[in-house]
Amino acid sequence: MTAARTKTQQEQWMVENQVFQLFDLFADLPRNAKSALVELQRDKHLEYLTKGLKRLDPSFCVLDANRPWLCYWILHSISLLGDYVEHEVEDNVIDFLSRCQDPNGGYGGGPGQLPHLATTYAAVNALITVGGERSLSSINREKVYMFLKRMKQPSGAFRMHDAGEIDVRACYTAISVASVLNILDDELIQNVGDYILSCQTYEGGISGEPGAEAHGGYTFCGFATMILINEVNRLDLAGLLDWVAFRQGREGGFQGRTNKLVDSCYSFWQGGAFALLQRLHAILDEQLANYGPQTGVASDISGGEESSDGTQVDDKTCHFKLGGTNASCPVNLNSIGYNFVKQPGEMEALYHRWALQQYILLCAQDMEGGLKDKPGKRRDFYHTCYSLSGLSLSQHSWSQDEDTPPLPNAVMGPYANLLERTHPLFNVVLDQYYEAHEFFDTP
Repeated sequence: MTAARTKTQQEQWMVENQVFQLFDLFADLPRNAKSALVELQRDKHLEYLTKGLKRLDPSFCVLDANRPWLCYWILHSISLLGDYVEHEVEDNVIDFLSRCQDPNGGYGGGPGQLPHLATTYAAVNALITVGGERSLSSINREKVYMFLKRMKQPSGAFRMHDAGEIDVRACYTAISVASVLNILDDELIQNVGDYILSCQTYEGGISGEPGAEAHGGYTFCGFATMILINEVNRLDLAGLLDWVAFRQGREGGFQGRTNKLVDSCYSFWQGGAFALLQRLHAILDEQLANYGPQTGVASDISGGEESSDGTQVDDKTCHFKLGGTNASCPVNLNSIGYNFVKQPGEMEALYHRWALQQYILLCAQDMEGGLKDKPGKRRDFYHTCYSLSGLSLSQHSWSQDEDTPPLPNAVMGPYANLLERTHPLFNVVLDQYYEAHEFFDTP
């Protein structure tokens, strides 16, 4: 007898059928028609995004507590597409987010709403994306730091808001904001690594909290946090690589959890994990050679000679090294994000980049503008943001360093599909990250 199909199997086969019909149609087209079908509908996407930034229909009232997220998703998508909004719109964004900033620190989902780590992350990233002195100086860093300290728990974890939930997402949003604003210190990172380690599962991925199931979003959040606090060598990177590699499905896109459906937003959450792994080749190689996580393994980010105690130093200045500390040359926590992206991606990407781009362009792209989860779903700003972010990482993963543009064969479709490069730790366009880094690094 044939075993009955489970609901999960039925849904999976339905998605595969929809996706492979699109792929078969694509394969049978003449070459010029193929190029048109995988062309990024840049103008349509910009029209959809710009319209959403100016006015949303009443159905969006359910997202009233997520308005900084809408600002970030839309602005970051426009920036990835290499465009910008009018000065008047920029000013409106700055004014609105300033009204979301709580007098005691942090940003709420709207004016007068409770400050929350998630919307604080979104607001800060949105303001960095807008850029310029007025936008960046509108962030009250001292008050943000006080808010982060209030959310910090003795276990090393963070609460999302007063009396709110505790999870790995909170760790990432807190540490990411602190790092990019140049306010990260030893007090904020104390025990954070211990908490994230307790969330790495037997599969290799990272869960939202201890004892839960590994998840793509939490895996990225935990992984990125461990890099930003300079403790990434404590993770089982070999196990993490194994878990995330098996999340790319037959459709070419990524699933968020084991035995779940493909979803275009994981183009960033899972694809971002690969972008981080590419710069951790030394630690990963050591772990793979020894079949387990190693402590004290250092990956030289900036070069230099090795001292007698095995740490990396430079004859002019102390440079950042990943995976350990040097008492005579303490790591500047707030420079980790900057130095990390300067590190060449010497290891090849360990996923099928071409298949991912094909899934995004053929299956997630709405030809009228915007991107969606999968065939049959509706476009939205969230999936537009993270599909484009994942597409950017995939296109640029062929480049050895930030200054080397990808070759044409790294970009599916016409070379005009190439997006701006996004920072794999913070997910803001690199040029805007550099502006913010310089602005907040100034005494």
